[in-house]
This record gives sequence, C-alpha cells and structure tokens, in this order.
Amino acid sequence: MTNTTALRPAPSLGLLILRVVTGAIFAAHGAQKIFEYTIPGTIGSFAGMGVPLAEIAAPVVAFVELIGGILLILGFLTRPVGILLAADMVVALLLVHLPAGLWVGEGGYEFVAVLGAAALALALTGAGRYSLDGAVLRGRAPAWLA
Repeated sequence: MTNTTALRPAPSLGLLILRVVTGAIFAAHGAQKIFEYTIPGTIGSFAGMGVPLAEIAAPVVAFVELIGGILLILGFLTRPVGILLAADMVVALLLVHLPAGLWVGEGGYEFVAVLGAAALALALTGAGRYSLDGAVLRGRAPAWLA
C-alpha cells in the first residue's frame, strides 16, 4: 500500500517540520543525559525517581533519545525510531510524570505526552518525501520501515 499523502509536497513539509523539531528536542535531551548529567549522573537520577534497572535504563534511554532524535531529523528509519521514542515517553509518563499531574512546571506529563504523540504520529505516517526514507528506502523497503 502506497502512502499517497507522503508523496504530496504540503503534507511532506508538515512532516519535515514535525520531524526536525521533535528530533531536535529528543537529541538535545539525549545529549543532556550523556554529556551534561553524564551517564552515572543520569543513572542516579533515574534511580532516585524509582526507575527500575536504572543502570541499564539510563544509558539505553540516553542513546535512544540522542541517536533517535538525529535519525528523526534526517528522516531515516522514521517508523521504527518513532515507535522506540514513543515507548520511551510512555514509560517516562507512567513511571515518573503521571503522579505529578498534567502541568510540566510541577513535574507533570504534558511535555512527554506531546513528544510521545509526535513520535507516534511519525511512526504511523512515515517521514514523508523530504527525508532519507523518502529518498533511499521508498519502494525498496517494507511499508513498516519506510
């Protein structure tokens, strides 16, 4: 099944904007966990928030966010990356942010919900015409990948 929406310019421009902004935010958060907080600091932070297996979860999340964000910006492997990042946000929402309510200023889930929804939307729609997926994978990969 061909995604004709992704072939038209205007929807693909919308997907490009969504990919670049969402990817930049994820990449920045991953870089922050790796370079500013450091992996040991992120492990401590995750452990303090009650994240199970923090010593595994922290580096996985940090690198998924950094690399996944960069891949979203490029529009490469957008569907599987979108699923990984959406799952990342669902876990953050459930384990950390849900008890604090909606408002991000109080530690709530509004920001992770929007990031998760954006990542899921990209997983469902694909990257669009203006992407490496569109340039490299279109017609050469299964629909779930490109």
